[in-house]
Amino acid sequence: MDEARARDVLAVAGVLPGPARDARLLALGENAVFAAGDLVVKVGRDAELLDRARRELAVALWLAESGVPAVRAAGPEPLLVEGHPVTVWHRLPDPVRPAEPRDLAELLRLLHALPSPSPSHASSFDLPPRDLLSGVERWLRLAGDAIDPADAAYLRERRDGFATAAAALTPHLPPGPIHGDALPRNVHIGPDGPVLIDLETVSADLREHDLVVMALSHDRYGLPAAAYDSFTEAYGWDVREWPGCSVLRGARETASCAWVAQHAPTNPKALAEFRRRVASLRDGDETVRWYPF
Repeated sequence: MDEARARDVLAVAGVLPGPARDARLLALGENAVFAAGDLVVKVGRDAELLDRARRELAVALWLAESGVPAVRAAGPEPLLVEGHPVTVWHRLPDPVRPAEPRDLAELLRLLHALPSPSPSHASSFDLPPRDLLSGVERWLRLAGDAIDPADAAYLRERRDGFATAAAALTPHLPPGPIHGDALPRNVHIGPDGPVLIDLETVSADLREHDLVVMALSHDRYGLPAAAYDSFTEAYGWDVREWPGCSVLRGARETASCAWVAQHAPTNPKALAEFRRRVASLRDGDETVRWYPF
């Protein structure tokens, strides 16, 4: 789905106060995210994301009722428009500063203190496990002939191996609700403080999933040691002390490679980054720098 297609869907949905062509594109990944007036609209890549969109709206309501600062939905149910799920959100105030790792840690402490949603809760719903590797096959399929079939086969083999290893882990923290993609980019610093955004991967699983993300940011993406230390200090524990850290890290690296692959057919930079990542995994070189995409 490119921007033009997403704008066409946005126009058909008719959820904005003005013309779709005037909406500002904020992001283009699995969702195209547009802003106009007091609203933000997410257009999903395909109908397979409909259930996830429905759950994200339920999660937003649950977090609001639980007192966790998070983005708020402007509609109770997603629309399915020409095969694309569409959700509408209240637009947040302009950020007062960039989010830092310690801001993320403070929100994770709040989220990790919650029990899973109760069946008696007004917004009763089930949080799934964080199946980090579930998207690998779809992303590789979207990549198609743009990537080397041998690389796709290699990632599938890694996926299966890490899925088995992750299922056997013994956690250090009590399992429960997690964000699932715990990065500072998913925190918005408004005038009232940090707010969680992008709730589509909220799950019920090992809390360590959320913490490994930042460890990988330090190891692969160049997060400075001082910034990582501020994260662990604010959270109160360093996941690298846990024997299972390397397993969850390997699973996330596998998923991150496949995620980039879906953009390879239309973006040469994505293809180059995909090849860099796969080569470093094949070589077992954990020092190769990866670049956000």
